[in-house]
Amino acid sequence: MIFFLRNTPNILTGLRLACAPMLAVLLLTQHERAAFIVFVIAGLTDLADGWLAKRFHLATRVGRWLDPTADKALMLAAFLCLTQMGATPIWLTAVVIGRDIAIVLGILLAKLMELPLRVAPLPAGKFSTAVQVGYVALILFVLAFDFDWQTVTALAAVITGAATILSWIAYAQLWLRAAGRGRRIA
Repeated sequence: MIFFLRNTPNILTGLRLACAPMLAVLLLTQHERAAFIVFVIAGLTDLADGWLAKRFHLATRVGRWLDPTADKALMLAAFLCLTQMGATPIWLTAVVIGRDIAIVLGILLAKLMELPLRVAPLPAGKFSTAVQVGYVALILFVLAFDFDWQTVTALAAVITGAATILSWIAYAQLWLRAAGRGRRIA
């Protein structure tokens, strides 16, 4: 029982990780309401695991890796499937995925170049992620209840794209500063 209690945040994160393929299958088989419910459940597990880990000091090394992995898997599944369905513009999905790939490649390159890069989420990155989650929730809500909100969803796509690009720029600036410091050290 103690093992279960200590690992509750990781168990919740694992459930969120399992929500990614479920969301994809539900979207691709046109079960939009069920997909919306799965996305809401995933969001609630994200809030719960974070709160439990902080409140009761249950954060683990596994959780520090598993949590962002679950978040990215869910968003990747959502954006790819929503684009496949024609509910999300391909340019937005390319920007969202491109930013994440650029961040990972930047971290790897910094390690290879032995740059003094501190890997931590930036406020711009957290804001971008929140906007992306809000966008996906909006699109799933529109699909689930068959609303015709083309203007709203188009505006939401532009706002999400802008927030993602601004985040990308913030991470690029961080990397460039580390590269500048690395040259002075070498």
